[in-house]
Amino acid sequence: MAQNSTPDFAALRQDFPMLRSTMHGKPLIYFDSAATAQKPQVVIDAITNFYQFHYGTVHRAIYELSIYATHEYEATRTKVKALLNAAKVEEIIYTRGTTDGINLVAQSFGRAFIQPGDEILIPAMEHHSNIVPWQMLCEQQQAVLKIIPINEHAEIQLDNYAQLLSPKTKLVSLSYVSNSTGTLNPVKQMIEMAHAVGAKVLVDGAQSTPHMVVDVQDLDADFYVFSGHKFYGPTGIGILYGKEALLNAMPPIQGGGDMVDIVTFQKTTYNSLPLKFEAGTPMIAEAIALGTAIDYIQSIGLHHIHQREQELLAYATKALQTINNLRIIGTAKEKGAIISFVVNNIHPLDIGTLLDFHGIALRTGHHCAQPTMCRFNIPGTCRISLAFYNTFLEIDVFIEKLKSVLKSL
Repeated sequence: MAQNSTPDFAALRQDFPMLRSTMHGKPLIYFDSAATAQKPQVVIDAITNFYQFHYGTVHRAIYELSIYATHEYEATRTKVKALLNAAKVEEIIYTRGTTDGINLVAQSFGRAFIQPGDEILIPAMEHHSNIVPWQMLCEQQQAVLKIIPINEHAEIQLDNYAQLLSPKTKLVSLSYVSNSTGTLNPVKQMIEMAHAVGAKVLVDGAQSTPHMVVDVQDLDADFYVFSGHKFYGPTGIGILYGKEALLNAMPPIQGGGDMVDIVTFQKTTYNSLPLKFEAGTPMIAEAIALGTAIDYIQSIGLHHIHQREQELLAYATKALQTINNLRIIGTAKEKGAIISFVVNNIHPLDIGTLLDFHGIALRTGHHCAQPTMCRFNIPGTCRISLAFYNTFLEIDVFIEKLKSVLKSL
């Protein structure tokens, strides 16, 4: 597909076999891509073909199957480098996912460079995966976790952020796009401001990488993490990007095969990047299939995907705003294709349960962002998260069924 031509999204939808399925006898309307995206057939085939025809381990043998597996496994690393516009392939570390990548940085960079009294800043809208690892690190290192407040639109005010930054700030960790409110944060400005006081910045790209063009060099991010399963690839595979100098200065946190150079009972020396952080037999099929997912998405064009999803977001937002007593939580000017909402005196779980019987899959609850829910004094929300394979007709059906459900409640 030519990247300068407008994709045929109706045709692309046919690439996803799950979207042809039913739920409770109704056609599936899948509005939970922020949790995990559906998989195109080419990704499913990549996993099956590897296990059926090419299975072998990587890096450890000279036979043909191993050489093939190693080539395909490392080819994905090169594809990720291009996807993120990293400077070097050595800056791309395989992880189990976004959470694993954040924990790796917390325990490696954190233990090496965070001292007692140092400060770590995170926004009030963060996923638990970008809260708990820093709390654990602060307890270990006697550091201080500070929270960047958000306003009633779920936006960070840069003036408030600037007031929290100081020479004590050693790390800022924030989501590019909030999973609970959809807020698109001013990440590039925030990185520049953090660097001005000597702090490093980790960007959680779980909700941005599948939906928009990301350039880690333009952002000047020190670390960037994302998950394969949200990028239309398999579960169990993720990416940590880190600047080469930082990764070289950080100690490995797991020991075992592949991350070693020379092992004796007296002393072990460690492998060079990126293998220094990749102990044990890796997720080979998952990495290869992630490469297939990247090829697939790049053939469509992330700029086309972003435009399509913004159109779906605007359409769904306008439709939801017509419903009495419905309040959208997260009304930032700049958003990803995520809408969280509450309806007066009706628990989100009740709404989600009844919509499920109409074949509509959306998420209810606190979305692993309990402090965000506390900020808005609510127990949870209903959340729809859209992807390029969704349609305007699906939104129309959702609105019709939502109105019906609300009348019954």
